[in-house]
Amino acid sequence: MSTLEDLPAGWTVWNEEPDGRCILAYRPDVFDSEQFPAACLPTLYLTRGRRNHRRPGVSREDAVTGDWYVTLYFEPDVELQETNRFESREAGIDGAVELARRFADGEIDPRDVYQVPREDYFAKLDELTG
Repeated sequence: MSTLEDLPAGWTVWNEEPDGRCILAYRPDVFDSEQFPAACLPTLYLTRGRRNHRRPGVSREDAVTGDWYVTLYFEPDVELQETNRFESREAGIDGAVELARRFADGEIDPRDVYQVPREDYFAKLDELTG
């Protein structure tokens, strides 16, 4: 079983709330709103129920379950299109640590989810990961 202390290098706990929700940030020292827009800070959310359940096209059933979700965002409206659903918070932490590892190792390419590329951003991510 993983803990948040098992996060790979570059990832930090940005916020952990009493209800269990957790936000992890990747290299806030680099993606600090000076070199790149603040929205470009890669983040992982661990939430009970889907974080974006109010958006059109998101199943209400997914939003109201007791399951935990891990979602990787490159920007607020740009997320990895992968469902990471877990039955418990502990399993969700394992999933978050694994997704953070995959990202840090360069196994996840943000180019796959962007419609309008940010070449400087991609170049910096390439330099920092994998």
